[in-house]
Amino acid sequence: MAIIYQAEDVKMPPLKKRETTNWIKSVAASYGKKVGDVAYIFCSDAKILEVNNQYLQHDYYTDIITFDYTEGDTISGDIFISLDTVKSNSEQFNTDYIDELHRIIIHGVLHLCGINDKSAGERKQMTECENKALAMLGGLAK
Repeated sequence: MAIIYQAEDVKMPPLKKRETTNWIKSVAASYGKKVGDVAYIFCSDAKILEVNNQYLQHDYYTDIITFDYTEGDTISGDIFISLDTVKSNSEQFNTDYIDELHRIIIHGVLHLCGINDKSAGERKQMTECENKALAMLGGLAK
């Protein structure tokens, strides 16, 4: 059981992997979940569009795609994150790039924990859960 971080067609973002992994495990535990095998694949907009087309038949860019392999209380999955979109989101929302990256990293974990964001009400709940998780992160990114 492990959390792995890999980069495909982009440079690996400057993450503190050990602290990030411990944070992810703490967030999952706060939802009564254990962490199984979770792979983060950091990529470009071109790659995430390719994944979106190939596996979800969606023809648009996105910041994250989460493939959920969770069984019972053990979360597992592959999480693709477009660093291009994270960067443009951080500029659009006037947030720090690493803060935005952490928000997207935990967004995928929250999906694995069963939180959805399809409707307006679900999106509001997701944002609240992201903010709570980011508060748990504390000064990690600073």
